[in-house]
Amino acid sequence: MGRKVIDNPNLCSLVHAMNVIGNKWKPILIYLLANGSLRFGKLLMFTPTISKKVLTEQLRELEEDGIIIRKKYAEIPPRVEYSLSEKGKALLPILKGLSQWTQDNYQDIEFEACRIVTL
Repeated sequence: MGRKVIDNPNLCSLVHAMNVIGNKWKPILIYLLANGSLRFGKLLMFTPTISKKVLTEQLRELEEDGIIIRKKYAEIPPRVEYSLSEKGKALLPILKGLSQWTQDNYQDIEFEACRIVTL
């Protein structure tokens, strides 16, 4: 199945941004990679309700869009690690701001602390 995108005939930058990171899993995957690289199995462990197929699709799309870097090691068994690119790291303050907005506007919910470290 192909990538689902919002039609963007006027080339709106916000629509484009939502097409890149605006689905259910991509912001979460970016959040998980905020503090360093992770292997596929760890990403799967931290997102237990995602299927392997969907995780693979999401990681491929993020890589195609230049948000993450996939590093394959020439080892047996094969090892692959995912990390944020500079473009991906530039999203962290935005995601942290979104997290803060949520805490400020939904104070009746006890959220855990956002673990995005921005330098």
